[in-house]
Amino acid sequence: MHIAEGILSPAQCGVWYAVSAPFVVWGAVEVVKEVKHHPENRLLLATAGAFTFVLSAIKLPSVSGSSSHPTGTGAGAVLFRPPVMAFLGMIVLIFQALLLAHGGISTLGANTFSMAIVGPWVGYAFYKLTKVCHGPDALAIFLAMATADFSTYCVTSVQLGIAFPDQQSGVGGAAAKFLGIFATTQVPLAIAEGFLGILLFRFLANVAAPQLRKLGVLADEPAESADAAEVSHA
Repeated sequence: MHIAEGILSPAQCGVWYAVSAPFVVWGAVEVVKEVKHHPENRLLLATAGAFTFVLSAIKLPSVSGSSSHPTGTGAGAVLFRPPVMAFLGMIVLIFQALLLAHGGISTLGANTFSMAIVGPWVGYAFYKLTKVCHGPDALAIFLAMATADFSTYCVTSVQLGIAFPDQQSGVGGAAAKFLGIFATTQVPLAIAEGFLGILLFRFLANVAAPQLRKLGVLADEPAESADAAEVSHA
């Protein structure tokens, strides 16, 4: 869903940069706080960024000037909250534009807004809603990953609709057409990403359980279990 270089007009690029900038600055401040106050989470922070980089680099041709791919931003949103992903996502998009010719620098603001801002917030909202409704953890993770992906492609479709409005139906009609084309590849990708997210968090639960508990992703161990563990070690 990265919009390629030269697809948007300079004015539109400027608007998306301006809209995204406050979220990215907020995210940068949150990353600095996280590293300063919780240095033990640096590896998880790097994992969230790397996961997003790898998944979003897997692109399939789709709408002219864009592509379909997983995003991976839901994982970081669950671990560190959405503001952090605005900054990490922008860094990922810069590297992909410069190293992989995936996306662009002129369209960085638009791509950041769709993938690193809207996607994480939507995914996190579904994650928290599922938790509030006492849904299973696997469902919460699945929805966080899938809806972060799905909402990103919805925003990209609107951005392209604004850039290339339909002569009869305007921006809405153009966005609907882009949505229909994207859906062919993006819906299966979003579902697959949801299941991949479940596997990722099961792995993290095995290798970084203490950090996940501090972050509130894993529930604290019952007191009896902790006492039993101490007795067994003694």
